[in-house]
Amino acid sequence: MKRNMNKNTFQTVTLAKGEMNIYDCGAIKLHAYKTNDGIDDEVFIVEKNGKAVIIESPCFFDNIKELAEYLKDVTVEGMLIAYHGAGASFLPDVPKYATQNAIDYSENGGGRALIDQFTGAFGATFDNTIHKITNVIGEGKVTIGGMDFVIKQTQEAFDVEIPEINAVYTHMLGHDCHSIVAGSQHADAMIAELRGYIEKGYDLILTSHYTPEDLKDAETKIAYLENLKQIAAGCKDASAFKAEVGRQYPQYSGQNYLDMTAGFFFA
Repeated sequence: MKRNMNKNTFQTVTLAKGEMNIYDCGAIKLHAYKTNDGIDDEVFIVEKNGKAVIIESPCFFDNIKELAEYLKDVTVEGMLIAYHGAGASFLPDVPKYATQNAIDYSENGGGRALIDQFTGAFGATFDNTIHKITNVIGEGKVTIGGMDFVIKQTQEAFDVEIPEINAVYTHMLGHDCHSIVAGSQHADAMIAELRGYIEKGYDLILTSHYTPEDLKDAETKIAYLENLKQIAAGCKDASAFKAEVGRQYPQYSGQNYLDMTAGFFFA
């Protein structure tokens, strides 16, 4: 029987660098690995009957070593590589699954540009090698390690629904941090996506830059995105926009994302 998941109900294992928050969902355990790396990555491990499937890859060498050590007693059946293609020294022999657009994103697109940027910023601590995808997948259901995952292609890569624990994985949510919003139309697309999650009634929303969130957090984000559009409409330039957003959301993290958003709204 599936237990109702609560984002605050987990057991924590403190590791040397990162920490592991373990959610017990009955037959399935969800291990949420908070890397504490320079870009706040989060990696998810879905485990059932001693078999595991990993969503995303850590991309700093110390996290790669730490996570491989943590996983030594489970059989890793596969990895879903969506938005974070770097870190190919992590479990090189495990099958890697991705959609074709995610492969393009990591090898030649926006993902590649980010990998190059991070290489410049973090140097030798960052593993900039790109995972070789062994299994190209499309939209719909894929079964790995006896667990079903539902793939939904996005503009850049793909999101993953995990029906057995009523959860969905997407790149970013962050209810109290700024997001990269590429203008008004992009804000509307994000809002539509979040409303879809609310309609489906997911227990958990997993993202690769934040601890697991829930539908209340999705509602908070929708209100923020609606407000962002209104603030932009009332401002004459990027600096006025940033000042007003900062005034209304003084506690929000992700200032660099706000800078990028301002650049899109006032291109």
